[in-house]
Amino acid sequence: MTDQRIEGAANTVAGSVKEGFGDLTGDTKLQADGKLQQAKGKVLDAYGRVIDGLDGLADKAPADLRDPAKKGLEFARNKPLLTTGILAGAAVLLGGLGRRR
Repeated sequence: MTDQRIEGAANTVAGSVKEGFGDLTGDTKLQADGKLQQAKGKVLDAYGRVIDGLDGLADKAPADLRDPAKKGLEFARNKPLLTTGILAGAAVLLGGLGRRR
């Protein structure tokens, strides 16, 4: 289990508690903060699940590709926002290339 999954679960629970207190007190800002924290937790958990899945695939990779794959996954674990930005940028570039004729 990755750190992102643990942090995601903690954020989801904390956000749920925060939203509950907001419901009890009628504090709409606390409710919104709780919902936002829950969403952040779910995103982190999903990211961690992807990394865990890719880790299993890297173990099954050919021997010459296993080490670079593990290094890439370690980078993704340590820098999730940068990794997401790089992948989003690559998707935009590839999408743009596919539209040109």
